[in-house]
Amino acid sequence: QVQLVESGGGLVQAGGSLTLSCAASGRTFSSYAMGWFRQPPGKEREFVAGILWSGGSTYYADSVKGRFTISRDNAKNTAYLQMNSLKPEDTAVYYCAAPGREYGSSWYMGVDYDYWGQGTQVTVSS
Repeated sequence: QVQLVESGGGLVQAGGSLTLSCAASGRTFSSYAMGWFRQPPGKEREFVAGILWSGGSTYYADSVKGRFTISRDNAKNTAYLQMNSLKPEDTAVYYCAAPGREYGSSWYMGVDYDYWGQGTQVTVSS
């Protein structure tokens, strides 16, 4: 059974930084892409960033491009989201997610993510 556990959320002032971690277990981590999503209060969930199983390719939503960096350490079965220059509009519950399909091709579109973590709150104060 796939399990994803996020950590690293918290309260930060605008302009600050946070790094989220997602520890995965239950299958061969290096065979699957990983993604980060977020859900701001009162809004729908949105795809923030994705990374190929090898780490060789990444995708970012326009709203975070140049400020957020997704990465992974396959030896540690962990994915990361480094968030810099945070803005109040980045306030949301952040979720890591994984596709159900090994070596799937839709990871960068934010679809077919079947496994989800419990979420971690990120609050950016102005």
